[in-house]
Amino acid sequence: MPALVEIEVLKRDLEKEVVGRRIKDAEIRPGSNAMKVVPKHGRRKEFQDLLEGAKIESVRRAGLKLVLELDNDHAMILDLGPGGRLVKTSASDDLEPHTHIVVPFTIGGQMRFVDPAKRGEVYVAPRAELDDLVTTEYEIDPLDHQVAWQRFSQILIDRKQPLKELLMDEGFIAGLGDVYSDEILWEAGLRYDRHSDDLSSQDVRRLYRGLMEVLQEAVKARGLTYGEDGFTDLHGDPGEYQRELKVYGRDGAACPRCRHTIFKEKVGKQVTYFCPQCQS
Repeated sequence: MPALVEIEVLKRDLEKEVVGRRIKDAEIRPGSNAMKVVPKHGRRKEFQDLLEGAKIESVRRAGLKLVLELDNDHAMILDLGPGGRLVKTSASDDLEPHTHIVVPFTIGGQMRFVDPAKRGEVYVAPRAELDDLVTTEYEIDPLDHQVAWQRFSQILIDRKQPLKELLMDEGFIAGLGDVYSDEILWEAGLRYDRHSDDLSSQDVRRLYRGLMEVLQEAVKARGLTYGEDGFTDLHGDPGEYQRELKVYGRDGAACPRCRHTIFKEKVGKQVTYFCPQCQS
């Protein structure tokens, strides 16, 4: 599932590739129950009419949703869900299976929404209603607005949660997920079961620094891609951060920092990877 980093990569790609482009028309592909990905629109024509001729003025990210603001006082909102992908292609490129929406531009190719499981969602809504439709219930978004570490410290005290559980909590940060949580804790030198309200000021600084460094490095590496159906960017290219992982999926290997053996441990319904020697 695309996580915070991968959605941020797509947002930055869209800023470069589609902002300023005018939409020629829009097509919800026939067959395969493609209307499932536009449940807020009862008819294809309604969706198409709201996009046809509109110019994309800006792109932003609201948690794990992408918001393309248009010059007709509307916005297109894209929620990729667990397996959706967004690709920009030439009009002459073959349509890959499970392409449900095609948005051609007057100049510069097409944008396509691909979703094998049809669990993502795309819709167009008035910009005046965005605050109600695109709610952000998480406390911080470190890739959007950096938070002062003093406020970060107070949030940790108030939360009173084990650190892995906290990092996985969508009400704290949206979309970190298993992999990034384990990598952040390793970078910070903190165990998954340390409680957030039981950290020294030095621990808090290390956690904050680890959070920012892992996310920024992951964005530079264009995200994380696992398997054939893993994340790809707007051009269809996989991310490369999986090559940089220090602990996740490396149980039995030597810790890159202290050479102790990396452990894998079950935590509730999840597993966590950590080094018992240098994470305390």
